Amino acid sequence: MHSIAVAVIRDGRVAYVKAYGERDVQRHLPLETDTVMYAASLTKAAFAYGVMMMADEGRIDLDRPIAAMLAKPLPEYGKYADLAGDDRWRMLTPRILLSHRSGFANFRFWQPGKPYDPEGKLFFYFDPGARFAYSGEGINLLQFALENGGGVDIGDFLGTHLFTRSGMTRTSLTWRGDFAGNVAIGYDENGQALGHEQRRSVRAAGSMDTTIHDYARLLAAMVRGDGLAPATHAAWQAPQVRIRSAQQFPTMGVADTRDNDGIALSYALGIARFESPRGPAWFKGGHDDGTNNLALCLARSRDCVLIMSNSSNGESIFPSLIEATLGPVCFPWYWENYVPFDHPEWSRPDASHAPCRRVDEVPH
Repeated sequence: MHSIAVAVIRDGRVAYVKAYGERDVQRHLPLETDTVMYAASLTKAAFAYGVMMMADEGRIDLDRPIAAMLAKPLPEYGKYADLAGDDRWRMLTPRILLSHRSGFANFRFWQPGKPYDPEGKLFFYFDPGARFAYSGEGINLLQFALENGGGVDIGDFLGTHLFTRSGMTRTSLTWRGDFAGNVAIGYDENGQALGHEQRRSVRAAGSMDTTIHDYARLLAAMVRGDGLAPATHAAWQAPQVRIRSAQQFPTMGVADTRDNDGIALSYALGIARFESPRGPAWFKGGHDDGTNNLALCLARSRDCVLIMSNSSNGESIFPSLIEATLGPVCFPWYWENYVPFDHPEWSRPDASHAPCRRVDEVPH
């Protein structure tokens, strides 16, 4: 791992922001707090918060089927033609999509148990609303419905209602030319440079570029509930579906477990949540090749930690950083596949995957 950035929030205010290591190893350029990094799926949390703002404004009903938002049946839009002949798309609502109960794979080009297929088809694995299965397709579909049926430009809406409002000057859902002078290069598990993709289209599931400084401001705003009515802020964090899968990925076919019953691991609206020793907690990860991120907040104390890394190996240090900043909160590390770098044996099938396991425990 070549670099990592960490921010800590105390009682809803940014208390610490620091960057460590190099954003570009070949040129020995340091990672800085205003270095642009890929947010990956941290984008989803921002999008979900924006949707809750729309709900407050009366622009969207979370339980109104997206079929009622669109001018024509969903399969008549080319991108969703694969769903022709299966009317289960009519069951989809913003609430179902935000809580990852769509029934879709994560992405159509990555079907569980199959190699990457750019021509992959979109279809339902189960009835919408039946259970949890993480799906970027579902999030992107909600964006599609809002833009094509609700007349909302997601990039403009989040830019105005979240980014500008929170003072996020180096954040965008598409690439900006002024990012080029200070941007983090991603690195794979072997330390090979992957570059930094310049995304040209808005994707609610994960197109955001940001900095540790900017996203920390957003995270503080979200844990405070800025821009939302108190009831809406509470509804955003309320559990919608219990999570029984042993791990988040792959999204289908993973064995169920009771390991996380003690913390009531669930999904809310765009964020996961659980019961920590310090009360309700919510979090969102962000993973891609050369990127590992985590935003984790304790709702009552409004304490949070934000971790961003430009390395595929970054998540192995996350459990230690969580404990160092927030204490023993019983984070579901195995569900997120955050196997501590100094405890690789914890990944074994016969090992304890209990969320309250401490990284500093003495081996027996």
